[in-house]
Amino acid sequence: MKYEYLKRIIDIFLAIFLGTLFLPVSLIVALAIKLESPNGPVFADTPPRVGKNGRLFRTYKFRSMIPNAVEYLKSNPDLLEKYKKSSFKLHDDPRVTKVGRFIRKYSLDEVPQFVNILKGEMSLIGPRPYYSDELEEQQAKYPQTKDLVKKALSVHPGITGIWQVSGRSAINFDKRIEMDSHYVRNMSLWYDLKILLKTPFVMLSGKGAV
Repeated sequence: MKYEYLKRIIDIFLAIFLGTLFLPVSLIVALAIKLESPNGPVFADTPPRVGKNGRLFRTYKFRSMIPNAVEYLKSNPDLLEKYKKSSFKLHDDPRVTKVGRFIRKYSLDEVPQFVNILKGEMSLIGPRPYYSDELEEQQAKYPQTKDLVKKALSVHPGITGIWQVSGRSAINFDKRIEMDSHYVRNMSLWYDLKILLKTPFVMLSGKGAV
């Protein structure tokens, strides 16, 4: 059996198991989001991300920003420029809510992505799911990464992965995509297990989160 088939079976099992395990936490997070901003949705309305073989899909995430955060960013040229220059990750982002800051720190905003796994759009462990404009602009900035991007997009993106357990947002794009590509070339049950075991410690520490 090819590892990709075994990986899919493991993904389905763990998505159901962990989704059930995190259900009480998810309900508390959803309630906290609504209490802080009653007029906003519980889930984030984010632009599509690039999945396996370039297929676009939407990730399910708890909303960690103000409602209409994308429109707010586009209407503020200085903030948008700063966002792009900082590898599409803003430190002290003014759009992030108090609840959002907490759930981002501990990666609780990512929990709904277990649904993406069950739909076959994501894997538990894999390369980071990038935005299409992020890939376009970062490849223009780092032209040497084009082959690495192609390699990273040959598999399903993951909720967690090698760069997430190695510094998260503190790592620039060229290093992130190099790590993602290295993961794809060396993907195995043992490699996935090592990443999976490191993930809870990274979540609890909150290191590298923005």
